[in-house]
Amino acid sequence: MPATAIPRPVERLLGLTGLEWLARLALASPFLVSGVVKLFDFAGAAEEVAGLGLRPGGPFAAAVILTQLGGSALFMTRRFCWLGAGILVGFTVLATLLAHPFWTFEAPDRGRQTATFFEHLAIVGGFAVAAMLVNGRTGSA
Repeated sequence: MPATAIPRPVERLLGLTGLEWLARLALASPFLVSGVVKLFDFAGAAEEVAGLGLRPGGPFAAAVILTQLGGSALFMTRRFCWLGAGILVGFTVLATLLAHPFWTFEAPDRGRQTATFFEHLAIVGGFAVAAMLVNGRTGSA
């Protein structure tokens, strides 16, 4: 089956210099912003993770900051994009299960938590696709 032709304007847009890097930056931005905010408000970060049952909060907050900033930095490189994506995927899955267990909520909170849970699942998929594309894999679908 032949591949679907991409319209020329879309092909030009996708071929813009730096677009791949900007797309990865957009995907990593929630982790970069969160890591920086937590770095500058470490007490708040420790309180946040302790509120999720991770105690003592200080060491867990430090691990979260290192994971978010380090994973993002690796993801932004071509050589270690796959590693950064894997780190951020693991973090996102764990954080989502801890912070957004929609099945434990009653309406109307259940709807919001369900949406947030699946938004995070989409981020996981985005990291997988980005890592595959950066490493030259286009998939078979």
